[in-house]
Amino acid sequence: MVEAILKDKKKILALARFLLEGEYGIKGLFCGRASEIGRRRAEEIIQIKLTAEEKAALDKSSASVKGIGESVLGI
Repeated sequence: MVEAILKDKKKILALARFLLEGEYGIKGLFCGRASEIGRRRAEEIIQIKLTAEEKAALDKSSASVKGIGESVLGI
């Protein structure tokens, strides 16, 4: 990631810094998003079209993460 920033490579990497507000049908959860990385850090977020199987796996994962947050943090 550092090399992509320093050398302005415009490399596509997943960044787990985005609060989803309805993207992929998920709200209120931080999630990795494919992003083009360059001199200005995350320069563009790339929306990926998920297959039905990928969407089901994402839904299962996000529900699990939310469940952990609720049980551990009481949120």
